[in-house]
Amino acid sequence: MKPLIALALIASCAPAQTRIYNTAKQKLAEGKSITGATIYSPDPNIYCAMANSGYDFLWIEMQHSPLTYSDVAHMIWACRGASAVPFLRVPDATESDIQKATDIGALGIIVPTVDTVEKAEAAVRWAKYPPQGRRSMGSGQYRELYGNDYRQTVNDNMMVVIMIETPVGVDNAEKIASVPGIDVIFAASTDLGNFSGHKIGDPEYEKMVTRIHDVTLAHGIKLGGPQMWGNRPGFSFFQGPGETQLIRLGAQSNLKN
Repeated sequence: MKPLIALALIASCAPAQTRIYNTAKQKLAEGKSITGATIYSPDPNIYCAMANSGYDFLWIEMQHSPLTYSDVAHMIWACRGASAVPFLRVPDATESDIQKATDIGALGIIVPTVDTVEKAEAAVRWAKYPPQGRRSMGSGQYRELYGNDYRQTVNDNMMVVIMIETPVGVDNAEKIASVPGIDVIFAASTDLGNFSGHKIGDPEYEKMVTRIHDVTLAHGIKLGGPQMWGNRPGFSFFQGPGETQLIRLGAQSNLKN
């Protein structure tokens, strides 16, 4: 066989490379750390200011805010093409919540208080199209945001972030981390204290964090936590401050000049 023909046959048999538009996921795959600011406000101007300020993603907060899916759809659309990728913390791992979040353009689904394998499995199931999951095809603004090949590419671009926030979740960490399709396990600093009665630095608290750390990394999953844990070994996914704190910090910086 002639060399050129052989090369052509090899190229034709090689699997096509998936188009990656989730730049936050790409950075994690490259071994980099990523940080996202947290947003509670429905104001598209605030969203765009934060989305173009250098953060890798925005943590859109729907567990602890009155934001609606309509609000978030307008925010994402108003700042389409921004450098920060939209991630959304849903209220729970339900089909309805995750379906709406993905249809409006979220490329990261953050699921709170994951205590069980079943809840971790639900997070993946509703975030991914078949065969990896059970996400339904429906209308939404996702094609206009990410292209006509969205259905064929989004499973490789979607990120599933599950949060371990309770002693029960810590006890089940090994089983939870064994669920296929989880990209990040987030050690929730505040609620680990809230649910356990221990504070950061207490031996029992640090024992929980260490267990999450060890189990997560042993399963090849990225480890997340608050931005203040940037100096802790093994962490690479960080939740940054909200817009009110950023405004205060910006004002203080401005007044010093």
